[in-house]
Amino acid sequence: MSPTPLLDTLQRPLHDLRISVTDRCNFRCTYCMPKEVFGRDYVFMPRDELLTFEELTRLARIFVAHGVEKIRLTGGEPLLRHDFEKLVAMLGGIDGLKDLAMTTNGSLLTPKRARELRAAGLRRVTVSLDSLDDETFKSMNDVNFPVAPVLAAIDAAAAEGLTPVKIDMVVKRGVNDHDVLTMAEHFRGSGHILRFIEYMDVGTTNGWRLEDVVTARAIHDQVNAAWPIEAIEPAYFGEVAERYRYKDGAGEIGIIASVTIPFCGACTRARLSADGELYTCLFGTRGHDFRSLLRNGASDAAISAVLASVWGARSDRYSEIRNEDTIALHKVEMSRIGG
Repeated sequence: MSPTPLLDTLQRPLHDLRISVTDRCNFRCTYCMPKEVFGRDYVFMPRDELLTFEELTRLARIFVAHGVEKIRLTGGEPLLRHDFEKLVAMLGGIDGLKDLAMTTNGSLLTPKRARELRAAGLRRVTVSLDSLDDETFKSMNDVNFPVAPVLAAIDAAAAEGLTPVKIDMVVKRGVNDHDVLTMAEHFRGSGHILRFIEYMDVGTTNGWRLEDVVTARAIHDQVNAAWPIEAIEPAYFGEVAERYRYKDGAGEIGIIASVTIPFCGACTRARLSADGELYTCLFGTRGHDFRSLLRNGASDAAISAVLASVWGARSDRYSEIRNEDTIALHKVEMSRIGG
């Protein structure tokens, strides 16, 4: 049976689902989970509030029935979720799902885990890495974690065929913008895809300021001056990264410009928090409670109808209308719904 497509008020289809499996992380990256807020006394979600693997799989099947083709597992740090490979196997068995990926900080992605994840059905991995310089990286993750194990995790993922491995670098002015060319040089010719991400005002705790943003244009020009690049077509409708290839054939990079070049018009993503709140925008201020539906006996048809209603009413375009008023909104934290 072909899926029943859903369109929102701006005629954007639902194609991608990001599932946060935990709100916990072993890093305290300053742009995501600053230690001043997420400190020793911070109360994370109790285990019984997290959706079970069975609940997540049930919801995922309903989403796929409505046109979702890609699922990305996020966090927090997804590899902190106990028996995570079992969830991967359960989701990987859903008919009609074309792609199952994971975003991780790489700290727990050993060769053994990469092998187990691949065997369970994971297809691709994205690793967050903001610098190759130990001091800069340790300062940004704020737990004194070095670069070498993350590079080893990238190698482990590639060795198991979880490719192409994508590496996400959030670029913040005065913090790691001096590392743009170092990162580009390191991953040129590696077969991996380095993606530079403009520093975004996700949530309300990261102290975002517009002057801290290194623009996509500045990143492009810096890389292009060192190694000429040319634009290439998106791989699919709704791809968030502007794609470029090196003219000398050394591979490609991506630049994600949510701040200066909004891509709201082609956004096909829904985001599910670990406790079952559905958000229709990365900068959302309100979620929709699907956990209560699951635990109060709602049928698949009833849940499907709620999903259709939520997506059908969607009109989000935060990055296109970003202003002083929207920046001040109390938005969901990235650690609840992933990037």
